[in-house]
Amino acid sequence: MPDERGLVRAAQAGSADALERLYRLHWPRAYRAAYLVVHDAAGAEDIAQEAFLAAVRALDRFDRRRPFGPWLHRIVVNRAIDWARARSLRGEVGVDEALAALPPEQRAVIVLRHLLEYTPGEIARLLDLPRGTVNSRLRRGLDTLSREVER
Repeated sequence: MPDERGLVRAAQAGSADALERLYRLHWPRAYRAAYLVVHDAAGAEDIAQEAFLAAVRALDRFDRRRPFGPWLHRIVVNRAIDWARARSLRGEVGVDEALAALPPEQRAVIVLRHLLEYTPGEIARLLDLPRGTVNSRLRRGLDTLSREVER
């Protein structure tokens, strides 16, 4: 794995090559996180790209002592939740999969925990939520998924 801190440092100094390498390094998981929250390939691609652009615009404020991936995932997941909320308000959310039927907030923590393998504490920091809120969203979401799968 490339030296992520070095890539961030170089990107902050204006290196287009470092930005491209960060993008290639983090794109697969950023896209996957967005897709698993919104269940729409085109939407997930847009969300992941917009999140990466937002991260690049805010790179001068990024603390290089912290890992870049979780910071980017926080941006991706927050944008995916917003996108899913807006979509559900327009009545476009399909219920063809149990995960897609969950509220975006529950779907996001389940994706982060069980598909991207973040710990509840990491998720709490990523989403700026109390750990108890993360745990309750996980529990409610998993209970709902269990009921839906049994049907």
